[in-house]
Amino acid sequence: MTRPPLPPFTEESARAKVQAAEDAWNSRDPERVALAYTEDSVWRNRDRFLTGRAEIREFLAAKWERELDYRLRKELWAFTGNRISVRFEYEWHDGAGQWFRSHGNEQWEFDDDGLMRRREASINDVPISAEDRRLP
Repeated sequence: MTRPPLPPFTEESARAKVQAAEDAWNSRDPERVALAYTEDSVWRNRDRFLTGRAEIREFLAAKWERELDYRLRKELWAFTGNRISVRFEYEWHDGAGQWFRSHGNEQWEFDDDGLMRRREASINDVPISAEDRRLP
């Protein structure tokens, strides 16, 4: 399976890859999102370490059960060869109705077929009021 655009990335193809990731994550569909990763993909997400598409799918399903009305924006930060760095923010609320804005940075590494084989994510959450939301 290939997942264009493929490395080595140009600015245009890196931006397209970032937009594709944003669109997929905003679907909140764990199956759709997980298909962008290699079967043995390695993740660090905050303080969690995951290996493999199945663990990623399970993680995402649990994430979107907790993080309600999730909405994400990603921005290309840098790229080279088979790597892309992004900054992002997303907004969500918990079951009690408290809204949060989560800020973070990710480093991505892709295989030759355009599947992500490594993801390193650092994320911080900030409580916000519903009136302070920026993402529709």
